[in-house]
Amino acid sequence: MRRSTTSFRADRPTVAELAAGALVQPLGAPEVLLLHHAAEERWCFPKGHVDAGESASQAAVREVLEESGLSIDLGRELTSVTYRFYDPARDLSVVKTTIYFLATAPARELVLEPTFDAGRWANLNEAKHLVGFDSERAVLDHLRVKH
Repeated sequence: MRRSTTSFRADRPTVAELAAGALVQPLGAPEVLLLHHAAEERWCFPKGHVDAGESASQAAVREVLEESGLSIDLGRELTSVTYRFYDPARDLSVVKTTIYFLATAPARELVLEPTFDAGRWANLNEAKHLVGFDSERAVLDHLRVKH
């Protein structure tokens, strides 16, 4: 499924948000972890907001553990993406930056947070077709270049 974000509304109050996540790969396999967001019916990488007083790397490790149940070895920063959208539930325009890290997982078994109804390990080509947003496809392209 291909999705685009809801149009940014310059006439609405604007907030900046910072998130962190990881492209998690199992040891020795050219795959990445994808989680299926049940309510939004889309595949995504584990990520979430950086809490006050938390580093981006700490947030990435915490979010992966919370969302997938995986303890990871966090590697280098891969890239960051910034995108804009309108959030009608909050009546806010959002400018969001997400910092992505590379990570490896010694285990493959997932224990999903209730927000997600499925998880899977996908090769890079599969992942590019499954993720919901252009910004996520760009992160995968960045991973291909870095390998």
